[in-house]
Amino acid sequence: MSATASILVARDAGRRKRPGYAKRDIGGIGIAVMGREAAIAEVIDAVATGGHVKLAFCNANLVNVAAGDAALQRSLSTFLVLADGIGVDLGSLLLYRQPFPANLNGTDFFPALFDGAGRSLRVALLGGRPGVADRAAAALARRYPAHRFTVVSHGYFAAEEEGALLDGLKRARPDLLLVAMGNPLQERFIADRLGPQHCAVAAGVGALFDFFAGEVPRAPEALRRARLEWIYRLWREPRRLWRRYVLGNPAFLMQMARQYAMGGRRSR
Repeated sequence: MSATASILVARDAGRRKRPGYAKRDIGGIGIAVMGREAAIAEVIDAVATGGHVKLAFCNANLVNVAAGDAALQRSLSTFLVLADGIGVDLGSLLLYRQPFPANLNGTDFFPALFDGAGRSLRVALLGGRPGVADRAAAALARRYPAHRFTVVSHGYFAAEEEGALLDGLKRARPDLLLVAMGNPLQERFIADRLGPQHCAVAAGVGALFDFFAGEVPRAPEALRRARLEWIYRLWREPRRLWRRYVLGNPAFLMQMARQYAMGGRRSR
């Protein structure tokens, strides 16, 4: 059997053995009902079987961004979408009378993945401001020496550079590609530009590189436990984030109320 055929067989076997999971519709986005261990297992399974997973972290902001954007919602229907933050939990409580099993924000998810992977991962970073991905990769390499971290490019590459960038990903095919372009650019890039030939797992990670590089500090532990990290972020960066939180949070709650009023409680 050729190497290509072996990869295809492994991918098909991975798809057959991987159990399904329930989804909850939050503002037109199907968010997986799963805990952290199950989510990590999905990522590792894709790496081990030569599969391909598109990964998104859905918070209230992504729901707002996708509202009325049928194309983006269709794209996200092909992703493994994880619950991120108190907003989608409030939506789930209203629509389904229970929260999601875990808060799977990327800032906590990826350290847990790197600690519990059980194998060495080849991780590529794409996006962020010039230099930030390099500092993030260096910090990650010091913290997780079992894995290999490389930088593909910052997020401000020119359109004419995209072809060479994608060709480089084909040659390297990292296990995990972290794409930090913000919503919805990163989700559209992953949906429209990336396939199994580029990486095993492609994840949209927002401002994650800033946290790993030490550019932006995390909220104090007490605020994180109380699910109020967004307040700390707004306090730190009011000019950049006021629209997302001051205007976005009420807009999200109104959207949840409309979905509830329209009988929008439906599992997928």
